[in-house]
Amino acid sequence: MKKLVGGFAFFFLCIQFMLLEKVKVYANGKQNDYPIVLVHGLGGWGKDEMLGYKYWGGFLDIERDLNKRGYQTFTATVGPVSSNWDRAIELYYYIKGGTVDYGAAHAKEHGHDRYGATYEGIYPEWNEQNKLHFIGHSMGGQTSRALTELLKNGSEKERAYAKQHPNEKISPLFEGGKDYVHSITSLATPHNGSTFANNADQSLTFIKNFLLHTASAASNANVKNPVYDFKLDHWGIEQREGENFKEYMDRLLASPIWESKDISLYDLTTYGADELNRWVSTHPDVYHFSYTGDATYRVPVSGTFLPLPSMNPLLYVSGTYIGSYNAGALDHRWWENDGVVSVVSSQYPFGHKQEPYDGQVEAGEWNYFPTQERWDHLDFVGMNPSDTFGFSDIYGFYHTIAKKLYELPRG
Repeated sequence: MKKLVGGFAFFFLCIQFMLLEKVKVYANGKQNDYPIVLVHGLGGWGKDEMLGYKYWGGFLDIERDLNKRGYQTFTATVGPVSSNWDRAIELYYYIKGGTVDYGAAHAKEHGHDRYGATYEGIYPEWNEQNKLHFIGHSMGGQTSRALTELLKNGSEKERAYAKQHPNEKISPLFEGGKDYVHSITSLATPHNGSTFANNADQSLTFIKNFLLHTASAASNANVKNPVYDFKLDHWGIEQREGENFKEYMDRLLASPIWESKDISLYDLTTYGADELNRWVSTHPDVYHFSYTGDATYRVPVSGTFLPLPSMNPLLYVSGTYIGSYNAGALDHRWWENDGVVSVVSSQYPFGHKQEPYDGQVEAGEWNYFPTQERWDHLDFVGMNPSDTFGFSDIYGFYHTIAKKLYELPRG
């Protein structure tokens, strides 16, 4: 009898010890430890590009800071001007590892190679037990949503093609049934498109100027490995041997790919975003958050909006254009903007379940935070002088986001 009592006592002591350990692990509200993946937007680059100037932080380093604070964080790299479909698939393989498979049906429809780069994988153990949090800036938010949809439901078009061509393999991504994503956080994402992108001529000029600006460090360099890679090899637009970066850039900008629907220029329009919102769901077991900025002011007489003096000069033209755009239902409600995206567009996808953030978070709906006043599109990634020299706390902003993500119940 004494042995039996002693056995029960030992059992309860073990249970108590495990509960105490659990309290330690989840102290300060922490309930999960899923890694965070940062997904860049239009024109973005990897952490080993741009001579060390970070997309996520500029002269600062948001990824490194989050890791130092105990939030395992990775920086993803995908095509800077590619479509959300292509970027989503690149993101999958960049994380999981393997050779990028854009899909046989998709590649045939749009006229580019089916296969792309091969990656080792930054988190090969990614699965239903080892989920991820995605933080996407600008187009990166759309890309994260598209990947989540493919993981969940795959592609019926690709599955149908595989049935008709049984000798061809199908990527496991297109088979669906993968609950790999715990949360999506979008920062200044054009969920409903950008009215500036609706003007093809002006938006293409903007993209050209932005790319020229970000790649200017290599504009005169005759190098095989430029500091900026457009990652368009599947379109046959890689830098040729002996071709300097300026020649490579000119050939890209003259390419007919800009007339394709399988490119960023189309996806960022209001009608391209509407198509995305129709096939990409807000999934009931995934947490969704969004942050938006406003760096404009209302002109008293006309009621239109103009950029604040603090807005990054690169965004003046687009911010002014958006601030008075008027076409049908795209009226004054779209005028307040961050220089690239309207406030109303970046809060949540139209037609999807949503609620203003009130501290009570539910999966399956978009929880949108109050507008970040005086924040332009680039403030969200720390690429303004005020962020670099400490006039704003970009590290603190991301720490707050990461803390909220780690406080979500483990799925």
